Amino acid sequence: MRYGSIYLVVKDFNKSLDFYEKLLDMKVSAINGERFAVFNNDGLNICLFNGYYDAEHPEQMETIGESYPIYDDSLAIVNSANNRKVFINLGVPDLQEEYDRIVNLEIATELTPIRYLNVFSPYWYFTFMDPDGNPIEITGGYQEEN
Repeated sequence: MRYGSIYLVVKDFNKSLDFYEKLLDMKVSAINGERFAVFNNDGLNICLFNGYYDAEHPEQMETIGESYPIYDDSLAIVNSANNRKVFINLGVPDLQEEYDRIVNLEIATELTPIRYLNVFSPYWYFTFMDPDGNPIEITGGYQEEN
């Protein structure tokens, strides 16, 4: 088995596309209309799936076999509450520099300060939400200022 991608079901495709282009500091790698977009970041594919697209364009869909609403009803999925059980974790060499970049981009909601946790090893990070309430955690090298 190999890693394929993680895709996020999004409510506002263009807003999420803009957000992730700024966050990842890269243009979208591939896009399929306003339905699906791929960001290939050194083999880590983060994708966006427009949760409204299929319902708005049923004439473009062709399916074979039984439908499983728990997986296939993109309207129910995109409109359900986000319980934040999956975190997107990204690493950077300089955590303070990245924190300052995110602040200056003005894209983060619920942004925390840089925080420290030590359970088995020291860990510096900060977190914020994407436009759909998916938590993003940025980790990296950090020198605490005294």
